[in-house]
This record gives sequence, structure tokens and C-alpha cells, in this order.
Amino acid sequence: MDHSLATLEPTKVAFVSHEDARALLRAWPRIGNAFWRDTLIDAAVFRLWMAGIGRKEAYGRIAHLFCEMFTRMKAVGLTDGHNFLLPVTQVEIADALGLSSVHVNRTLQELRAAGLISTHRRSVTVENWHGLQQAGEFDPTYLHLRKDAA
Repeated sequence: MDHSLATLEPTKVAFVSHEDARALLRAWPRIGNAFWRDTLIDAAVFRLWMAGIGRKEAYGRIAHLFCEMFTRMKAVGLTDGHNFLLPVTQVEIADALGLSSVHVNRTLQELRAAGLISTHRRSVTVENWHGLQQAGEFDPTYLHLRKDAA
């Protein structure tokens, strides 16, 4: 692999050998189709984020990140109204979005002042979904989810 993975929270991980995975996909082609679909969606997400990092200012990047996280979490039942857990630090957000932690801090203050979000220790509340979507130029179709966060 040309990259590594890390978790931000305690996580259980299982390793499956390539041969076992290939055998599974040969025996159950629909599972293979699901893996292929997931790969295509990952590619769509990657393309969108690469374009966004080159084109969007910090305000739009962070707004988009919060829209995407809210949409993904809502789709799997991990939101409480307009609130969702986001157990990351401002430094981790900065690293993920190619920003400085100082810039993230200032931008979060701007998003709060605009009435788009409120933040609590490890969570974000979307105060104005439509406004946050506009700020992040967020259109969830690239995620190919069946549940809409709106």
C-alpha cells in the first residue's frame, strides 16, 4: 500500500487475505458488485475533494466537510436531530483539509457567527442546513446514498 490507515476512536479491525476475498467474490458475485460500487463511490468522493481543495477557501471546505459528515451519519442513523458526533480536533480537521489549525479555528468562529453551526465538545449541530449547503457548495448526489439529510 502507498498509504496507511489510523482510527480516531477505539476500533476493532479484521484482516482478510486476498485469496479469501477473491474466493468470496467468486462464490457471491453480488458481494463483488457491492465492492465495485463502493470503489466507484470512493473515486467520486476523492475527485470532489481534490477539486474542492484546489478551488474552495477554508470556509467552503469546512462547510462541505460538515455537510458530508452530517449526510453520511444521518444515512446510517447516527444523528440526533441536526446534531452529530465529530470526535476530531481542529488540528485533525486542518490536516485533512490542507489548512492551518489557526485558520480552522477562525473559520469555525465565522461559521458559528453566521448561524450555520454550533459546536460542542465532540459534536456539531447544524443550525442552518440550507445555508451550510450553500457555503460548502454541497450536493450530496456524489455520495450515492439512499437517505437524504435534508
